[in-house]
Amino acid sequence: MKAFFAYPSSERDVIEAIRSAKQVLSQSRRDLEITLWQENDISGRPLTDPIFEAISDADMLFADVTIMNFNVTFEIAYAIGLGKRVHLVRNQNIAREASLITKIGIFDTLGFTTYSEGQGLARILHGATSNNPLPLRVEPNKKAPVYILNTPTSNAPMLAIGARVKKSRLGFRSFIPQEEIRMSASKAVVDISACIGAIVPLLPASFVDADVHNIRAAFIAGLAFGLGKVTLILQPPDGPAPLDVRDMVKTFSQAEDIAELINEFALDVTERMQADDPLAAPKGSFLSELSIGDAIAENEFQTLASSYLRTDQYGRASRGEVNLVVGRKGAGKTALFSQLRNEKRAKVQNIVVDLKPEGYQLIRLKEDVLDYLAEGARTHLITALFEYVLYLEICYKVLEKDKTKYMRDGRLYEPYLALQKAYESGDAGEGDFSERLQSLSRSLVDSFKRTYGQTDREQRLTSAQVTELVYKHNIKDVRDALSAYLEFKDSVWVLFDNLDKGWSAHGLNDEDVTILRALIDAARKIQRQMQSDEHDFHCVVFVRNDVYQLLVEASADYGKESRAVLDWTEPDVLREMLRRRLISGLFPPKTPFEKVWSSVAISHFKGEETSSFLIERSLMRPRNLIKLIGHCRGFAVGLGHDKIEQDDIEKGLRSYSLDLITDADQELTDILGADTTLIYHFIGEGESFSRDHLEKIVLGADIAPDRVENVIEFLLYYGFIGIHHAERTTYIFDVNYDMKHLRVLEKKGGANVTYTLSPAFHAGLN
Repeated sequence: MKAFFAYPSSERDVIEAIRSAKQVLSQSRRDLEITLWQENDISGRPLTDPIFEAISDADMLFADVTIMNFNVTFEIAYAIGLGKRVHLVRNQNIAREASLITKIGIFDTLGFTTYSEGQGLARILHGATSNNPLPLRVEPNKKAPVYILNTPTSNAPMLAIGARVKKSRLGFRSFIPQEEIRMSASKAVVDISACIGAIVPLLPASFVDADVHNIRAAFIAGLAFGLGKVTLILQPPDGPAPLDVRDMVKTFSQAEDIAELINEFALDVTERMQADDPLAAPKGSFLSELSIGDAIAENEFQTLASSYLRTDQYGRASRGEVNLVVGRKGAGKTALFSQLRNEKRAKVQNIVVDLKPEGYQLIRLKEDVLDYLAEGARTHLITALFEYVLYLEICYKVLEKDKTKYMRDGRLYEPYLALQKAYESGDAGEGDFSERLQSLSRSLVDSFKRTYGQTDREQRLTSAQVTELVYKHNIKDVRDALSAYLEFKDSVWVLFDNLDKGWSAHGLNDEDVTILRALIDAARKIQRQMQSDEHDFHCVVFVRNDVYQLLVEASADYGKESRAVLDWTEPDVLREMLRRRLISGLFPPKTPFEKVWSSVAISHFKGEETSSFLIERSLMRPRNLIKLIGHCRGFAVGLGHDKIEQDDIEKGLRSYSLDLITDADQELTDILGADTTLIYHFIGEGESFSRDHLEKIVLGADIAPDRVENVIEFLLYYGFIGIHHAERTTYIFDVNYDMKHLRVLEKKGGANVTYTLSPAFHAGLN
């Protein structure tokens, strides 16, 4: 039996332990031939030659992950992609990158064993076999054939990649760091196995979280190469790719380079799809073939309809009864957005404009213009900009939808040409909404600088000056031409999502709120204008509840808006959501939950019915439940279990809990507007707290005394802690998200009030 050993060359202790273990195993495991990577380090030959040959020739791979290393990570993933069993080890004497390993997420979800010296390492590897490699799903997903690894923060190259893939008309799935705090190895294996091509951008070391992202990139790229996928690794001229993999990486200098590279990639992917020659069906259990969907709704747009649970909130939005859909992160806003959009698109006479602007696209506008304007001028300018952009975007959608129909329909011919003339007379530009908004923002900044300079930070603009800055032609002509054309349409739906994504890692500031408020105000203004012309016109904004609260505080009018609140309070409703996903495409529509769940997991865990146990730890958020079950399933499949067993739940719960800790800490950062590691200060503090104990923990995280009350309120509202009373603990979702109810329970507890940590966090904190 042959094994290849991958390890970083920077740690002498690691190298000595590995060489010592190899020497011991040469006597105790004479059937095992271990090759160290340095034995293949042949001068003049890149990593892709001898090392890849050695991995391909081996029966299994050993890898040391003590230090995060691009090449080692690539080799681990490459071996997994080849179907090899991988055994990971880590030297417990070297702790400096332990937190980085946790943040990345890949290695603890794969599982590794720790050692302290060569003899201990030899004992660990002595029983290693090539059995039970991670199963590989090889049936391609032709609805979403492309996988994109998103960078931790948005940037110009990432926007260009997204725009070009959209233009290629290839469906795609993404890893979105803002949504998936850590990367699950088992999920990555499933996603890359199912894709036809993968796009992997690398980040220069100076970028935020570049160390985390580039290790993830190495893993995704290694998987893609091992599985034989079309793989595009991109980096700027100062990119970090090691010399060993330089031949695999494409370097770009400008957006045009990215466009050309994506075009070549799209052609290769399309050619593979047209060949229609899928690999042999995978061998495995029902569990390995089962899919409960993706925790990220953006990755389910093509498949969600068959399993989507249409709630009352969905019905109200579909009937046009609400202007706002408000919910916590992971509550299902984007899922509702996609299903509402698809329903309205299905009717040919409808116009649907779906917009997902990101905060990144307005950063220059904030820094170069808003900082120099008084409050009133800011709101006026940004509202005018959005009104202009939205009218152009609606016109663009109408013109695009009817670009051939108007020539066959005599009624449309003259109105279409009039609308086209009005649209083209302005600075509409090319590209999708993201690129158009970025271009117009840049143009506005340049115009502002030329006209006013940057000398007065309290600049006030008149209506005429705003019009001169923003409007490149008479907006009334656009509005009138659009209104005239809409006489031939049934309904217009303008849907906004992503309004709370892509902002600063330190939360929203006053300028951010001004921009959000201006965007919504512009949409409402257009809706009123179109409805006054008797058009069936609707604008629906999807926004996180804490962002909505900031809007209400900035303007009381928002509290009067008709809204649908996506808050889940009933476990049975979440169970029904899960049932629909489990049976989709596999069982008859009326299959009871209990029947299908018995094929998925053991019936009880620590005396509790397993689905109830998992739902209780989801914080009543669909995304969390899908993520938790996904972790458990990943461990079960990796260990060759026919269903989720007790050990799989324990391992899955720990990985999920670590995800949740990071996620909660980020949400708290958004609320406070500053970095904090408060959640981590609960490590080892137990599962229940007196008021004094709780305040001590909060203050110990360098939270200012005057913010302690706000932070405790957040912890209650998030579901991180509950109030213990009458022999039970009440969490926010037990009282229909009514903070007043919790606060009364807290007050009744007085000095003896007890706070209880949610069981969702136990595995990660205690």
